[in-house]
Amino acid sequence: MKRISCYILLLALLTSCDKLLEVKPQSQITEQVFFQNEGDFEPNVIGIYTVLRSIANNVTYGTERSEELISATNSRFGVAWSQTLSPSNGAVNYSEWYRGIGHCNLLLEKIKAFPFSSNPDLKKKITGEALALRAYFYFHLLRVFGSVPIVLEAITDENVILHKRSTGAEVMTQVLADLDAAAAQFSSMSGFSKTAYPSKYRFAYGSVMAMKADALLWKARVIGGVEADLQAAMNAVAEVEATGVQLNADFAKVTGVRAAGNTEVLMAAYYSKDETPGGNYAKNALPFKDVLEGAINKEQIPYVKNSTNGQGAYQISPLSKSLFTDPADKRIPFTWIADMYPSGPKISWITKYPGTVYADDRYADNDIIIYRLADLYLLKAEAYAELGDFANSKKYLDLVKTRAGINAYDGAMSKQAIEMEILDERGRELFFENKRWFDLVRFHKGGIIDVYNYVPNLKGKTTPLFWPVNTTVLANNPNMTQTEGYK
Repeated sequence: MKRISCYILLLALLTSCDKLLEVKPQSQITEQVFFQNEGDFEPNVIGIYTVLRSIANNVTYGTERSEELISATNSRFGVAWSQTLSPSNGAVNYSEWYRGIGHCNLLLEKIKAFPFSSNPDLKKKITGEALALRAYFYFHLLRVFGSVPIVLEAITDENVILHKRSTGAEVMTQVLADLDAAAAQFSSMSGFSKTAYPSKYRFAYGSVMAMKADALLWKARVIGGVEADLQAAMNAVAEVEATGVQLNADFAKVTGVRAAGNTEVLMAAYYSKDETPGGNYAKNALPFKDVLEGAINKEQIPYVKNSTNGQGAYQISPLSKSLFTDPADKRIPFTWIADMYPSGPKISWITKYPGTVYADDRYADNDIIIYRLADLYLLKAEAYAELGDFANSKKYLDLVKTRAGINAYDGAMSKQAIEMEILDERGRELFFENKRWFDLVRFHKGGIIDVYNYVPNLKGKTTPLFWPVNTTVLANNPNMTQTEGYK
């Protein structure tokens, strides 16, 4: 997957639809250069993954609004963490998401009529990936903004349609339609096998099913779905299970082993030492060695020598630490470590993504996990609990607990109790994997928690759960409206 780095500049060339909600026409270089033969489509879809990696590497939306983090020695928190969003403070231009969507739309338009006479399976594979990528972008937009315009046409000239904001239900319908179409493309390939993961860094049948389960849980609990959505989510997880993925017996391998050789991971974003300056988002959690002077256990802490490789901005919050009620939990050493001084501990440093030590320094180059099996087990437990099947909910909850070396669930077999335990288990298992805020919103909408009392920085505030869009978006598209709850 290191080949992806060779295509990082590709999207800079594909500018015909970078700002597809703006009026001004874009360059026609894509029309002139690409899609002239079968070999043009593969590098094009690889290029689109750079947008996915950028989104997966941004903790502003999925982590910072949650309770997971507090400042360490070099605070870098902004309006997401402080929950002070407003149209003039933290409003977002969603052009990056639509840049990816635009490239997907153009590729899908161009590949339809292209014969691929020498390799029809390649056409199906690329089409399936483009559909899955578009679903990923829209699903992320949906969870960040609540609702957004749906744009499906390729932008190839000055006739840009300015779309109004679709409802959340309409966006979800599009996400699920793209996922079903992607799965159909993959499964119609000759010699198709559910267990095939040609690359854990690109979409395959199993990772499409994982996203479908995730989306269906969001639909059922946030948008207002029906019982059939919960059943469909469980069916999607069953399809994931049928692909042959397995929990790592050793939790250390979850982030410690590259996705390509990781039995638990379905989909990840690849990073290497030199690919991205400073590494992935985990660099913000790695301390600079100077701040650890005098620490008794300094050499046990994943520190960096060069401050550009570690910012020391984040530490695990007391609330997230309090979820780990069993000191024998095998996940603790691979979640955080407290520095120890003669006077006692000062900071609890995050160890989830410790990077790799090279001759010159440590670099934050772990793969960023997008989907793994433990996540899907807990989604299935959640769906069972929502349907009132507490025995099966406990079964999937306990699969995760058993791997962690902690006791099986022995609490009340009620919807409130078991779902609260599932939320806590997700907090332990998936800490710092960029999912927590979305989990909190889902359980808030499901009536299990009041997120305005649960997240410390939301107490006493009425900040909407979804983000405002900035003035650039509104100015460029008069049909667009501001997110509900913002004036």
